[in-house]
Amino acid sequence: MPLAGAAPICDGMSQSYPELRLVAAPGEADPTAGSSQPSPLPDDQALDAYSRVVGDVVERVGPSVVRIDVRRGGRPIGAGSGVIISPDGLTLTNSHVVQGARSVALTTLEGRELMARVLGDDPDTDLALLRVDEDVALPAARLGDSSRLRRGQIAIAIGNPLGFDATVTAGVVSALGRTLQSRTGRMIEDVVQTDAALNPGNSGGPLVSSAGEVIGVNTAIIMGAQGICFAVASNTAHFVAGEIARHGRVRRAYIGVAAATMPIPRRIAMRHGVEQASGARLISVDQAGPAAQAGLLSGDLIVALDDKPVTSVGSLMRLLDADKIARIVSVDFLRRSEKLRVWIGARERIAEPLPRAG
Repeated sequence: MPLAGAAPICDGMSQSYPELRLVAAPGEADPTAGSSQPSPLPDDQALDAYSRVVGDVVERVGPSVVRIDVRRGGRPIGAGSGVIISPDGLTLTNSHVVQGARSVALTTLEGRELMARVLGDDPDTDLALLRVDEDVALPAARLGDSSRLRRGQIAIAIGNPLGFDATVTAGVVSALGRTLQSRTGRMIEDVVQTDAALNPGNSGGPLVSSAGEVIGVNTAIIMGAQGICFAVASNTAHFVAGEIARHGRVRRAYIGVAAATMPIPRRIAMRHGVEQASGARLISVDQAGPAAQAGLLSGDLIVALDDKPVTSVGSLMRLLDADKIARIVSVDFLRRSEKLRVWIGARERIAEPLPRAG
């Protein structure tokens, strides 16, 4: 069925057209003279360097990109992309693509359909890890080191937007170190911003460097903006995949607060020797949580945790990692014009399970 709005395709047999001839203007040479054959298209050697780089990357990484179909009761409820990261079928995608499903269908570039189990998903970073059920050997992409990225370097997005296999868009890394709010409200840190065009269905596909390494997992588009797309950095994806493979989830510490990034009054910062310009102001404190038991109150401005500066709500979340679970941590904070310290017994954060499909 033709796409809506597309012009009908003519197969060359249903209509005939008179032969077209170019007629030279008076005093000009015949434009068809000496050129009975069209000029040949350039071969691979004649391609520009940019085209060669993009083409080579697509040939290397394209076979590792899969289409993901999520079904409920045999009916499709969602689709997206994914990237195979190990030959035995470990695959990364977005949490919002799997939609809480226990299993999904993967379709490879050559059209082979495989069933995969969802080993775990992490809505806090919008990432999920799958494993193919069958004993297979699949082409795998390599995760790169996103800490070495630089603005302006080539970024290539590969995915299955709208069901079109191995669709490629290319651009550059526009910005680094962005934060993006996940579905749970937690901030995803170290997000890569790119102008490589993403479309519905690109979610979960890889963002790839010119070296053919996965530097991010495509996750979001800002609707109404021109060329502003985001990918979860590969170092975050590597950490999340390892945690899910070992524990079935990502373990994080919990102290029971909700916060927002706020500036520190310069006068107070200078008085107490606080070097950063901002911290995490507590909006609410869970009265049954560790922070409340230690004496923290709404309005307190956290500036350090375990002697590490807290400059934002994102940095506070990042510091509350698995290493802090079942540990006593120090929290420095400002209350009115005073700088205080409390000790908090952090515990493991148990995320509420999302509704499952299938």
